[in-house]
Amino acid sequence: MRSLFEFIGVLFKWSWRTLNFIRQAFLNIIFIIIVLVGIGIYFQMQSSTAHPETGALLVDLSGSIVDTPSSDNKLRQIGQELMGSNRDAQENSLFDIVKQIRYAKGDPKITGIVLSLNNFLGADQPSLRYIGKALKEFRDSGKPVYAVGDSYTQSQYYLASFANKIYLSPQGTVMLQGIATNNLYYKSLLEKLKVTTNIFRVGTFKSAVEPMIRDDMSPEARKADSRWVNALWSNYLTDVAANRNISTVTLYPTMDVLIKQLKDNDGNTASLALKNKLVDELASRPEVEKRLTKDFGWNSENKNFNFTSIYNYQVPETVKEQAATSEISVIFANGAIVDGPEMPGMVGGDTTAKQLRDARLNNKVKAVVLRVNSPGGSVTASELIRAEVQALKESGKPVVVSMGGLAASGGYWISTPADYIVASPSTLTGSIGIFGVINTIENSLESIGVHTDGVSTSPMADATITKALSPEFSQMMQMTIENGYNTFINLVAKSRNQTPEQIDSIAQGRVWIGSDAKNNGLVDELGDFDDALKKAAELAKLDNYEINWVTSEPKLDEILLGQVSVSAQSLLPDAIKAQLPAPFRQVASQLQNQPGFFSNMNDPGHRYIYCLSCSYSQ
Repeated sequence: MRSLFEFIGVLFKWSWRTLNFIRQAFLNIIFIIIVLVGIGIYFQMQSSTAHPETGALLVDLSGSIVDTPSSDNKLRQIGQELMGSNRDAQENSLFDIVKQIRYAKGDPKITGIVLSLNNFLGADQPSLRYIGKALKEFRDSGKPVYAVGDSYTQSQYYLASFANKIYLSPQGTVMLQGIATNNLYYKSLLEKLKVTTNIFRVGTFKSAVEPMIRDDMSPEARKADSRWVNALWSNYLTDVAANRNISTVTLYPTMDVLIKQLKDNDGNTASLALKNKLVDELASRPEVEKRLTKDFGWNSENKNFNFTSIYNYQVPETVKEQAATSEISVIFANGAIVDGPEMPGMVGGDTTAKQLRDARLNNKVKAVVLRVNSPGGSVTASELIRAEVQALKESGKPVVVSMGGLAASGGYWISTPADYIVASPSTLTGSIGIFGVINTIENSLESIGVHTDGVSTSPMADATITKALSPEFSQMMQMTIENGYNTFINLVAKSRNQTPEQIDSIAQGRVWIGSDAKNNGLVDELGDFDDALKKAAELAKLDNYEINWVTSEPKLDEILLGQVSVSAQSLLPDAIKAQLPAPFRQVASQLQNQPGFFSNMNDPGHRYIYCLSCSYSQ
């Protein structure tokens, strides 16, 4: 018996020591994380304040540009750097960049801008145009803008075209390849897996479900996509050619002409870019550094020309002579629309509806700008947001929609009650249609000898993915989808002062570019965010107001957990993708992103207003 008690005592002692070790180790890890974050904040503050008295604003963008980054919190950005994640994957706020450039225009310490875009991955065309507008304002103030690059991608070159002078490496190239849509189609794959795809839809051009029922693009989808793709490319060429004072034919000749020109230049892409006036000078990095030093001076401490990175450039809060008693709230709908709370990169119906409701009940808020950059999503979530927009309007507070690069399907549904809609000429919108998808795997199970059987009180109760859908259930689903489509076109007809028949003729799931949408009466004005803000102030009769940027800040535990995810993701997938040739990297990206919406389909009625075909590469 004594031996038993001794054994229990030893077991208890070692268990206690083990628990103490785990507790201390956990606390030490938390302590180390806090110390690292503190060190990061310290060095961030040092770097942000240790910039020269005068010099250039270095716009050294890395990653992509979005309306509202999912990791725009300073602590999270520092955490990303500390955890060793790839900076190229970071997201930059469109509105922060524009704000910094506009402030720099009047900052006596900033004497010019240098665009260093080698690590810039891109943005949608309306975002590029909005930044270009700010660069033009800066340039028109008398301060120079220079663009430097080893090579330029299409997005990089769009911004570079606003510069007074563009430098290119003697071995570089300006890669203008055009715009394309490329979706993956997996009908044959589903057939091989014996998955039954039940589709319920309305709309001749509603191509979101085509990947599951076809192995190629339908003629209707090809016709619709060709129109907006060509219009988007035309807008790009027109903007850049005007910036460079050359013709669009010189900027982008036919392939036959381009091949001949390249042959005449012995295959030297840099020499051809200079000859066609796409760039102003061919220069190596040391030569460019020498020229920039002449303009901005030399910083002996940093051993480079005087500059402040846009990531360290601090813009103080605007101080007004008279404190504003009114606000215009800017609320974002950025990403696919899903039911429930907001998730990274997606619009949560509950979250956005609450933000709209808070604006309605806040007496200081006199108007709202709803910034929509969404391909749509759940009908239920979209209607939840739309109802709050309607309630906000009925409360007497003007609502103006500012459309970004994409405001299609559900993105247009939530825009319908607005007093005024402003879209960019390159916005993709419309896609007024609806569909439902239910996959069943009864044939897959049968092929491996698994069968489903049981009893039910009705065909509705017996609806499950392990059985074929009953004719009654399918009939009810199709009627529900048709009802949703009729609701959609009636909402649009009422808000746009047209008949349902008129809307139906331009609906059917068809995607329209902003200029066509304006001609079809789907939007009120072609412009940008500034125009939407101005219209909101005009409707609310405000001369003096503050802008309240409504964003969802992540909690501390979400940030810490997010760093673990960021670190884990940066170890393997990017390393593997980096070894792949460019075409295969694009396919890998499509494999990851295209099914992303389908993995988040959580509409309780299985009804979706979503534009899968609205993505494009440039």
